[in-house]
Amino acid sequence: MEELLKSRDSVNRWMERFGVRFGVYKNGVFNEQLFPFDAIPRQIPADEWAMLERGLIQRVKALNMFLYDIYHDKKIVADGVVPKEFTYESKGYMPECEGITPSKQVYAHIAGIDLVQAKDGRWLILEDNLRIPSGASYPMIARKVTRKAAPQTFRDNLVADNRNYGSLLREMMDYINDGRGINVILTPGRYNSAFFEHSYLAEQTGAVLAFPGDMIVEDGKGYYMGLYNQKERVGAIYRRVSDEYLDPLAFEPSSLLGVPNLMEAYRAGNVGVINALGNGVADDKGIYYFVPKMVKYYLNEEPILHNAPTYLPFFPEDFDYIIQNISKLVIKDVAEAGGYGVMFGRDMTPERIEEVKKLIIEDPRRWIAQEVVDFIDLDIIDETGQPSPRKCDLRAFVITGSETKVWKSGLTRFSRNPNSFVVNSSQGGGFKDTWVMEK
Repeated sequence: MEELLKSRDSVNRWMERFGVRFGVYKNGVFNEQLFPFDAIPRQIPADEWAMLERGLIQRVKALNMFLYDIYHDKKIVADGVVPKEFTYESKGYMPECEGITPSKQVYAHIAGIDLVQAKDGRWLILEDNLRIPSGASYPMIARKVTRKAAPQTFRDNLVADNRNYGSLLREMMDYINDGRGINVILTPGRYNSAFFEHSYLAEQTGAVLAFPGDMIVEDGKGYYMGLYNQKERVGAIYRRVSDEYLDPLAFEPSSLLGVPNLMEAYRAGNVGVINALGNGVADDKGIYYFVPKMVKYYLNEEPILHNAPTYLPFFPEDFDYIIQNISKLVIKDVAEAGGYGVMFGRDMTPERIEEVKKLIIEDPRRWIAQEVVDFIDLDIIDETGQPSPRKCDLRAFVITGSETKVWKSGLTRFSRNPNSFVVNSSQGGGFKDTWVMEK
């Protein structure tokens, strides 16, 4: 334990020096904080990882097919598999993307799939993140620093090397780019919560880090304005700017973060955008309910990985169950993310329960309910320097270019509060390395 404690403190000092931070807006104030690293790794056996890999690839393939279908043929709606109310009333659905086919017909180039492992050993998917999933840079830099601080760690353990994430991204970006120009990572800027990641991934992929104002569109093509306003054609944009701010002429007119007329270039097929615009319809928490059905519908396969038990108040039988059992369920607002909009019935007062019931009755499309999954605890080194169990999840990263691949690593997040199930970094959580074992 003493060696682990030394390793943890050393890695956190190095990350502080490197500026590895996570920014959080709270009450209108931007605060940067260290994303605390814990030195006790999560270990996943090789055979278990192989199952996860198959299930994640299957799920992301189905989600990509759903996105194409929703913006083109709409067969899954016509066949009654997914109700139209859950598609076209989703806040993530963008009518501006109707009929647009992204480069190489890939929508979810980078998927962040959040999983937990139940105490019976089953892995369950909590949510799909297909817009701007973040977090891969933290295990990358932690592994790099650990190699310096405790070099024997990876000599003594057969752990899959995770240093290929940059090359996986680069291969995918080049595939989507298709030789049209340079690759760009478009950041909202210094005060974005994940700015460290934007700059680090630009370095790892050899892409240009572009800030607001660095790009223009002329004659339906995107350009990066380099030194002395020397224009370079852009072939692919890994955007870290939300859909609604990406083009002020097509979406939010007050946005200073996007590129005017980018939708024109995107619609014409002159630039690839990673991830595709309009993906939010597929990672809506209401649509999540239907993903296992998508796997059967599009791939004619049984899902390898399953959702946590979920209920939709949109359906009368689920509505009745939720209203009768709300005190033992988790209620989630489908429009929220980052651990916000999550309410545990067991923690609510009777008055609050009645308030939430009214909200569900007024707008059943806005809510889902889930059984509380008693997922496993993993030890962390607590403030006293002793091992202490905490709830942890895993964000797996699935990259789709010419083929779909799962990065042999991931972001394991833990709750710093021993009584909390919420592990999100925006809620003050920490992270640990994820070891995919070779044997």
